[in-house]
Amino acid sequence: MAGFFDELKQNFKRPNNALNQLIIINAVVFVGLGLLKVIGAFAGIEGLYAIVDAQFTIPPDLVKFLYRPWTIITYAFSHAGFFHILMNMLVLYWFGMLISQYLGSAKLVNLYILGALAGAVVFILAYNLIPFLAERTTSGMVGASAAVYAVATAAATLLPDHRFHLIFIGPVKIKYIVAVYIVLSLLQSAGPNAGGNIAHLGGAGIGFLYVRGLQAGTDFGLWIQMTLGFIQSIFKSKPKIKVTYKKKQTAGSTPKSSSNSSSTTSTVEQEEIDRILDKISDKGYESLSKDEKQKLFNASKK
Repeated sequence: MAGFFDELKQNFKRPNNALNQLIIINAVVFVGLGLLKVIGAFAGIEGLYAIVDAQFTIPPDLVKFLYRPWTIITYAFSHAGFFHILMNMLVLYWFGMLISQYLGSAKLVNLYILGALAGAVVFILAYNLIPFLAERTTSGMVGASAAVYAVATAAATLLPDHRFHLIFIGPVKIKYIVAVYIVLSLLQSAGPNAGGNIAHLGGAGIGFLYVRGLQAGTDFGLWIQMTLGFIQSIFKSKPKIKVTYKKKQTAGSTPKSSSNSSSTTSTVEQEEIDRILDKISDKGYESLSKDEKQKLFNASKK
């Protein structure tokens, strides 16, 4: 069991690994809440589970939301059941792979959070402005669906003709797959899960706008990376400053061998290539400068 958790921890800490990190966070929250529910039932403290679960449920009532504003994000990491999280994580994995490959991990995180925010805002506005929904009672909304719709729609906007091979159907362009998702949510927006399906549409809308913004040269998700970077800097320990002194070469000393010099140069070049590869993984190939592309091309010929 210890080996499993060690492997999970290492997988989570890998750089440029946002897709797996998002899936792991969703899974941990799902299992954690599930265990708390079971423990609460056996120990006779169901109230504790209800309190914790409420922190991952966004309420439609504005007053209640003002007392739990963090739920505008946390709801997108909680799920109502096994098949709920299973379907969301599968779709996130399929379409998230495309976003990570072509736009980088950072923009996948931007899309997920923007989709969650858009879904939450649309959900609250719908239940407070549309009489049909205002008359209905609901305890709130959970699920990553709005965030997943944002990722899926962004992928379809960026690569509309990319194909997924579906069982029993064969290759299908992802723009048609996402179109079916959106139409189904629209048709079910007056059903039992009306608020959830309306939130899906909010997520899809922000996914489309985000990619269109990138294509126009604007990334309105930059503030997310700045915020996450600030939070990470708070918890990240600062490295100790080590002062070193370089000895002057004396007349009797022998200069460094050419092999050592060559080795040092090779190490520097490899570090530069690693940095360029990390940049591709994080932001995509198109983010490279002309000089960086040339360095990568030259390295590939060695």
